[in-house]
Amino acid sequence: MMLAHSVYFTLKDRTPAAAAKLIAGCREHLTGHPGMRAFAVGTCADYDRQVNDRDYDVALVMVFDSHASHDAYQTADRHNRFIAEHADSWAKVRVFDADLATLDT
Repeated sequence: MMLAHSVYFTLKDRTPAAAAKLIAGCREHLTGHPGMRAFAVGTCADYDRQVNDRDYDVALVMVFDSHASHDAYQTADRHNRFIAEHADSWAKVRVFDADLATLDT
């Protein structure tokens, strides 16, 4: 079963420049890990609907082919470097992990 790993960052400095710096760090350190099936990063969309949670600046969504691939990513050197380089910029981080069923399961 695939695993979706979604991370929502609220930044201390909520400027477009700070968001761009974090997005660049995500692209540098978090792409191309073994077992990663999809990677996307971007900013909060401008939808003002009652159901939208807009308390974040940068969204990161990755899909892994298995829990094992995700678990290896969590301890990878590049992931740890990303945290070391960017954690001071975060006011809040929320992580949502979900098991994904595909059409053939």
